[in-house]
Amino acid sequence: MTAPQLSMKDLRRVVIAAAVGNVIEWYDFYIFGSLATILAVQFFAEGTSGAALIKTVGTFTAGFLIRPFGAFLFGRVGDLIGRKYTFLVTLSGMGISTALIGLVPSYAKIGALAGVLLLLLRLIQGLCLGGEYGGAITYVAEHAPDEKRGYYTGWLQTSPTLGIVLSLAVIVGTRELLGAEAFNAWGWRIPFLLSLLMVAIAIYIRLQLQETPIFQAIKAKGQTAVNPWREAFLGENLKYVVIASIVVIGEGVVWYSGQFWALYFIQQMLKPDVLTPALITGAALLIATPSLIFFGWLSDRIGRKPIILAGFFLAAATYYPLYRALGTAVNPAAINYPVAILIVAIMVAYVGMVYGPIGAFLAEYFPARIRYTSVSVPYHIGNGWGGGLVPVITTSAYLATHSIGRALIYPITVPAVAFLLCLFLMPETRKISIWRPSDVRAPARAK
Repeated sequence: MTAPQLSMKDLRRVVIAAAVGNVIEWYDFYIFGSLATILAVQFFAEGTSGAALIKTVGTFTAGFLIRPFGAFLFGRVGDLIGRKYTFLVTLSGMGISTALIGLVPSYAKIGALAGVLLLLLRLIQGLCLGGEYGGAITYVAEHAPDEKRGYYTGWLQTSPTLGIVLSLAVIVGTRELLGAEAFNAWGWRIPFLLSLLMVAIAIYIRLQLQETPIFQAIKAKGQTAVNPWREAFLGENLKYVVIASIVVIGEGVVWYSGQFWALYFIQQMLKPDVLTPALITGAALLIATPSLIFFGWLSDRIGRKPIILAGFFLAAATYYPLYRALGTAVNPAAINYPVAILIVAIMVAYVGMVYGPIGAFLAEYFPARIRYTSVSVPYHIGNGWGGGLVPVITTSAYLATHSIGRALIYPITVPAVAFLLCLFLMPETRKISIWRPSDVRAPARAK
């Protein structure tokens, strides 16, 4: 089959519809992380120094660790039933579980059960998020022309970052409206409850979508996968899943080290101030978010591989001096806002390099009949396990040693190893057309 001849307006509508749900799901996911210091007080008993915060970060991390299982589950549904239906289900589950977090009683009222309920809802969040990205990226990729796939999926890649910015904006706005005391006591629940309204809007927009042309074609011809799990993980495709997982583990660690641990690190430097870390991180994210689109566009011209490898290299080589400089810039005695924002923006630009092209790479790397499953599982292994471990490993190491160098061992080592492995294992997929039959495309993805 050939690529659909969609107008720029139609392609924009596809990207917006896919992205709006993605933004809301990441908003849901990250209000938890942004409010970690408050949730630690609300849901866990304070023990030794930082114990409640570590438990909260651990609960946050649990949502990451379960994401590959959500990808495994919903990827199968997406390849059997369709892309549109599946990411409507994941969006609904995400919104409901997030809103319920805003209703869980505190530790002071129900004791340890509060932490258990919080963990349960985080696991539901993680399962649903595991099915979201594969659907969104597959949906956009299966509408975009080959020569512009990096550009259009790059726009979609901004949605997690915009979700973080939205979460920070809602948190800051609610806190300023209510005041710090009321916000810390009960106002923190409002950002969680607002999720229901946002999800309702996103579901309405997504209901207007049609199924992707590729899925419609293979379904009409009876070519959909009979058993996506077997085809994805028990045959030759398993090798490609492993290679893709290595690429995405490196990307995931850069993503969470450059965006989310920057927020946690500033929070630790400026505690108990919640507002200033949010403002610094939010400003840096807004400045550097266009890099995701730029590097996606650039990958259409020079390839996915060189840009992603450059991001791995720069992250591994410069994280230590950047975080040392950030620690100086956010000294509570004299905060240097421009320098702090610039440093975080540089690290977010590294995220643009590794994350902007990754959606196009994954979509091009796998055949349509098992694309939802094959894209989702490596993505969430890399981001859920590889990247998801960044907050708990770095925060625990920093609280235990107060050493930036020791806290950064994991964020530096993983991109360095990923760079070396991907230099030899990762193929260039830019010239692989997703509209061609799988047997024609197979030799290209083996290079």
